[in-house]
Amino acid sequence: MPSQRPLLPRSAPAASGMSSRSIVALLDRLEARSVECHSLMVVHHGRVVAEGWWAPYSAERPHLLYSLTKSFTSMAVGIAIADGLLSLDDRVVDVLPEHVPADLSEQGSRITVHHLLSMTAGHPTDSLGEAWELEPDDLVKGFLRLPFAAAEGTRHSYDNSTTFILARMVERVTGRDLPGFLDERLFEPMGVDHAEWDRVASGAAFGFHGLHLTTEAVAAFGELLLRGGRWGDQQLVPREWVELATGRHIDCVPFKDDGSDDADFACGYGYQIWMSRHGYHGHGSFGQQCVVVPSHDLVVAVTAQGDAQVVLDALWECLLPGMDEVGSARDDEILADRLRGLSLRPVPGSAGPERSADARLDASAEGSALPDGTTVRVVPADGGWLIRFDSLLDVEVGHGVWRESSPLGRPVVAAGAWQGSTFLADLYVITTPHRVRLVVDADAGTAVATWSTVPLTGPGLELHVRSPLMTRPDVA
Repeated sequence: MPSQRPLLPRSAPAASGMSSRSIVALLDRLEARSVECHSLMVVHHGRVVAEGWWAPYSAERPHLLYSLTKSFTSMAVGIAIADGLLSLDDRVVDVLPEHVPADLSEQGSRITVHHLLSMTAGHPTDSLGEAWELEPDDLVKGFLRLPFAAAEGTRHSYDNSTTFILARMVERVTGRDLPGFLDERLFEPMGVDHAEWDRVASGAAFGFHGLHLTTEAVAAFGELLLRGGRWGDQQLVPREWVELATGRHIDCVPFKDDGSDDADFACGYGYQIWMSRHGYHGHGSFGQQCVVVPSHDLVVAVTAQGDAQVVLDALWECLLPGMDEVGSARDDEILADRLRGLSLRPVPGSAGPERSADARLDASAEGSALPDGTTVRVVPADGGWLIRFDSLLDVEVGHGVWRESSPLGRPVVAAGAWQGSTFLADLYVITTPHRVRLVVDADAGTAVATWSTVPLTGPGLELHVRSPLMTRPDVA
């Protein structure tokens, strides 16, 4: 596990000029709305005034950011532009000529860095799946081959492929891979020594997804943006670029298509950053957030398994009203106690009977994490259990406490219990927002293992506990 070095100074809320009661109200709201938060960090006037992790999540653990990764790729683009290696008007076909298809359309030939950053290339929907299916070995070529529905620069359509291409363009002009470039120019100068990246089979970082950082590193990134790209006495990202990236470039169509409210995803889009009703935010699926509110000198970092809009609503309605209130030392103590006690509830039930159980997995349930017919064996071990899934992997499970194991390289933290003749366990893939609920009917000899939310990179548990994670065909 990486060492933990403070990136930001600390302060009590009252000393920062805000009320702890507003943060308690935020916690109450998130609990009332059944948001499964994994971490929260509030930074006011450059100091951390509140921080908490819901056990088994913890401060030192990097967490998958999903599409919040895009905002970091945007900063890499800005640095490359400042170095004179790239420009907003550079075309994909000129920077990556070997990826140009023979049947390139006129519009495809005109797509520039600006169009990619603002996601205004003109595809009607996210092109990722179709582009990879069309060209399994070359996502850039697949992107350029797909038909366009709108003129470039005129319509925003959320499109993961655009960020993948930006990552490849940065790598081409800098001669460095994206993780190495960001390590040298951003993370190491900030003191972030634990950035981890998921990759495609060639070893290339996704760019649009797959960055793992601690909550404090996310908060520090927000503070970097708030300070116009400056960290201490170093200008790591040009102020002009931060202002461009965090400014509105295009209207947004509703992010959701089910009619539900998503007000903070309808305020416009910058360069791989969303505009908000207050400030702006980087966003990753299932509630990974870096929220920056310049008018209040405020940064909030959240990791979660939940609905991002619910979290943003809670920030505006619960946290912001307390920004100008005078807090008290007693209120700060109450908040500190609350934050120290945050925990996700282990599965209730008993440690007995002291018995083994053998079952065969039924994968017909939606969101199954394992193949149909997988043999599942529950074996008592050290006050808990060892769960054996065929020859695929073994997972250690605690009773009333969280037990960690790394069966294939990535950690799994688990707790379980017997409820009558049924054994239940929650297996947290702890570097991600996701967990698997295992239910074993010892009498019937059957088991199910389903995701709480299915990872966007696929349902196979074995895939997500391997390190490094590689989930797509090779991309040259």
